[in-house]
Amino acid sequence: MPPQMKLSAITLDCPDPLSLAAFYQQATGLEPHPKSDADFAALNRADGLFIGFQRVDDYRAPSWPDQTVPQQLHLCFAVDDLNEAETRLLELGAGKPDHQPHEERWRVLTDPAGHPFCLVVSG
Repeated sequence: MPPQMKLSAITLDCPDPLSLAAFYQQATGLEPHPKSDADFAALNRADGLFIGFQRVDDYRAPSWPDQTVPQQLHLCFAVDDLNEAETRLLELGAGKPDHQPHEERWRVLTDPAGHPFCLVVSG
């Protein structure tokens, strides 16, 4: 039998880990990891999964939808109301690309470091 693997972390490159962690903390309500610092910050989820943010010198934000600088990955968040969630996240500092492939079903936003992420209706 192959070894069992449990996802323990998702880590994003960025220029300012504490700032990006603060954005996602406000967006998700996850608790900051107590050992977060200027080079690596993280948010804890109750089941042990954490989202990490690591400082990268000369960071280049992904370009979406073109792939001049590939996005490499994106996060998806389930929400009850697309419009309400989008409004709140834009107020927190998210961006909204002009290209929205299926705006009635999901929204593509970018975090303050330029990473694309999606909002999808839960359920």
